[in-house]
Amino acid sequence: MTDNLIHGIYREGEPIQDTAAPKGPIESRWTRHKFETKLVNPANRRKLDVIIVGTGLAGGAAAATLGEAGYNVKAFCYQDSPRRAHSIAAQGGINAAKNYKEDGDSVYRLFYDTVKGGDYRSRESNVYRLAEVSAAIIDQCVAQGVPFAREYGGLLDNRSFGGVQVSRTFYARGQTGQQLLIGAYQALERQVAAGAVKQFTRHEMVELIVVDGRARGIIARDMVTGELETHLADAVVLASGGYGNVFFLSTNAMGCNVTATWRAHRKGALFANPCYTQIHPTCIPQHGDKQSKLTLMSESLRNDGRIWVPKRAEDCDKDPRQIPEEDRDYYLERIYPSFGNLVPRDIASRQAKNMCDEGRGVGPAIAEVGPDGEERQVRRGVYLDFAEAISRMGQDAVSSKYGNLFDMYARITGDNPYETPMRIYPAVHYTMGGLWVDYDLQSNIPGLFVAGEANFSDHGANRLGASALMQGLSDGYFVLPNTIRDYLAAGPFPKVDADDSAVAEAERSVRDRIEHFLTINGTRSVDSFHRALGSIMWEYCGMSRTEEGLKKAIGMIRDLRAEFWRDVRVLGEGDRLNQELEKAGRVADFLELGELMCIDALHRRESCGGHFREESQTEEGEALRHDDEFAYVGAWEWGGQDGAPTLHKEDLVYEFIELKQRSYK
Repeated sequence: MTDNLIHGIYREGEPIQDTAAPKGPIESRWTRHKFETKLVNPANRRKLDVIIVGTGLAGGAAAATLGEAGYNVKAFCYQDSPRRAHSIAAQGGINAAKNYKEDGDSVYRLFYDTVKGGDYRSRESNVYRLAEVSAAIIDQCVAQGVPFAREYGGLLDNRSFGGVQVSRTFYARGQTGQQLLIGAYQALERQVAAGAVKQFTRHEMVELIVVDGRARGIIARDMVTGELETHLADAVVLASGGYGNVFFLSTNAMGCNVTATWRAHRKGALFANPCYTQIHPTCIPQHGDKQSKLTLMSESLRNDGRIWVPKRAEDCDKDPRQIPEEDRDYYLERIYPSFGNLVPRDIASRQAKNMCDEGRGVGPAIAEVGPDGEERQVRRGVYLDFAEAISRMGQDAVSSKYGNLFDMYARITGDNPYETPMRIYPAVHYTMGGLWVDYDLQSNIPGLFVAGEANFSDHGANRLGASALMQGLSDGYFVLPNTIRDYLAAGPFPKVDADDSAVAEAERSVRDRIEHFLTINGTRSVDSFHRALGSIMWEYCGMSRTEEGLKKAIGMIRDLRAEFWRDVRVLGEGDRLNQELEKAGRVADFLELGELMCIDALHRRESCGGHFREESQTEEGEALRHDDEFAYVGAWEWGGQDGAPTLHKEDLVYEFIELKQRSYK
C-alpha cells in the first residue's frame, strides 16, 4: 500500500505522549517525581543487573552511581579505556546556575536561555530539571577534585558562552571535558575495584536483545578477538553519544557512531528529531579533500576573540594584519549588537556561511560541489582575532585563559594566533536528535533507557554551548539513578535463557550480517562510501536545506546504499581484529540514518535552530519558525528494510515560557 505515503516517502502515525512527565508547579516537579518513584531496597539491588553501553560522562557517571547504589553493572565501551570517550574533547566549560558573578543568573534564567536557545523545540519539564540539578553537578565535581579555574580569592571562576548574557560557565582552561571525564572515570574505577561494576573495554554493541517486549541484553563483539558475546540483564542503558559522523567530516572522534542507538531503533525504539544537528561556528577550516576529521576550537574563544571578514572581496588575499579597521566587517557585532560574538551557535554558523557565500571568505580556496553538480573553488573561513584582547589584557592573561587552545591551533595550522588572527569555519559538532525518551529517560521499549547525547530530550533544535557536559553528568549522576529504580522495582524479571528464541535470533542476525560483509567482495572501500555519504549530507542536509535538495538527497542516498551492499570490499576475517569490518557495520547504519535525517528535514517545513529551510526565512534572512504547524517532537518508527518510516508527533506544550521568534539583536 502506497496511497497514504506523504511525499511518496513516509507515513504519519498516531500521536504520542510523555506519560511519565509530572504536572503542577515547574519548580517542584522533579522533587515530587523523585518522591513518587518506587524504591528498591539494598538487598534487592544486589539481585538486579544493568547493562550500560558507553562510558563517557553520561555512561561513566551512571555506571559509577548505580554501582555505588548496589546494582550489578556491566559497562561497555569500544575504546581501550573509558578515559578515551569523546567527552574528553569538550573544551570550553559546563553551565550551572550558581550566579557567582551576581549578574542576574538563576535556575529559571538558565531554564529560559536553554529553551530559547533550542528555538522552543524542547520540553519545559526536562529543561527545568536540567537547570535545577546543574549546581549540584559542580559541587559533585569539585568534591572529586576537578581543577576548575578559580579567581584570585579562591572562588570558582565563570565565563560566558553563546546565547546568554550572564557568566555561568565553569571551566578548566580549555580541557574541561577531559577533567570532568577523569572525575567520572575515577568514580567508575572505584566501583570496578569494588566488584560492583564489570568493565568491558574494546567491546562494541552490535545488537539489542528484546524479550517479550522488554530490553533484556545486548550482543557485543570483542573487537580484539572478534568473538560475539551475549550479555543479559534486567535493564539496558544506552549512553553511546551522538551521530555527527554521518557527515564524515565532523569534530567527533573518528570512532563515534550511531550503531548502538540505530540497532535499538530497528528493534522498535523511536528515533526523535534526527535532522537536528548542530553546526559549531569555531572549528579549524577544512584544508583539502584528504582529511578525515575536523578540529574544534572552543566556543569560549568568542568571549575575547572578535570575528570578522574583509568588507571587500578583493582584500581576502591580503595578510589580515594589513587590513585596516575601517575595512573590516565585524559582522556579528554589526547584525546582533546586544549579543555580538556571543550569539548562539546556529546563528553564528549561518552568518559565517553567508559571508563566505558573498565571496568574502578567507584562507585557501577548496573544491566544493554546488547544488547544480558543478565544482567550484570557495574560501571557507572567517577570522577570529585576539589583537584587541591582547592589547587590553596582555598576552600572558590571554595565554592563561586559552593557552592550550592557542598551542593546539599553532601545531595544526603552523600559524601563531598571538600574532595573526585564527581562521575558523563552522563544522558538524553535536546532534540534538536521538532516541525518544520520556521524563524518566526510558524509551518506548520498556527497560531501555537512554542518557546523554544518545537521547533527544533537552536541547530542542539547537544546543547552547557548555550544555553537553551539563546534560551528560545530569543524566548520569542525578536523573537516571533516580528514575531507573521505578522500573527496576518490579524486578528481578524472569531469567532469560541463553538459548531463548529472541537471543538466538539476535545472535543469528549479527552473524549473518558479518558473513554478508565479508563475502560481498566488491571494489570500493568502506571509507569511500562514508565520504560520499558525508558529501551528500553536508550539501543537502547541512547548514541550509531546501525541499528540492532534500528529495534529491534521499534518492542519492538510496542509490549509494544499494551500491554499498553490492560493491563494498571488506577484507580480513570476522573472528579476529578487523577494523574494516567494524567500519562497515557503522557505515551501513549511517546510510540508513542519513536517509531518515533527510526525510525528517523534508517533513519539517520551517527554519528552526540548527535546521534552516531556505523557503522559511524572514526578510532579514533569519530563521522563521511556524509554531502553529511544527511545535512538536518528531519521533520516527522504523519501517522495515525497504519500508517507509512512520512519523509520530509529541506536541510541545509551553506553560511557563512564551513562544516567540528568537531575537539576539
